[in-house]
Amino acid sequence: MARVALGLGVRELAALAKVAPATVSRFEAGEELKERTVEAMQTALEAAGIVFLADDGNGPGIRLRNSLDAAE
Repeated sequence: MARVALGLGVRELAALAKVAPATVSRFEAGEELKERTVEAMQTALEAAGIVFLADDGNGPGIRLRNSLDAAE
């Protein structure tokens, strides 16, 4: 969801996170990956403008970062 919200392809996210495109595809298919690999993808998505939202009882979510986030 985060990758698509940014308009990134699998290869683009893989390059940003410094992982193989197949790794991104495996993650999106629900395969379990090493924690550091997931963290690399999360960090890349956050740097590109994604804010990950905690589970509020309805499940976790994402949103795009806005100018107010930079002030926090």
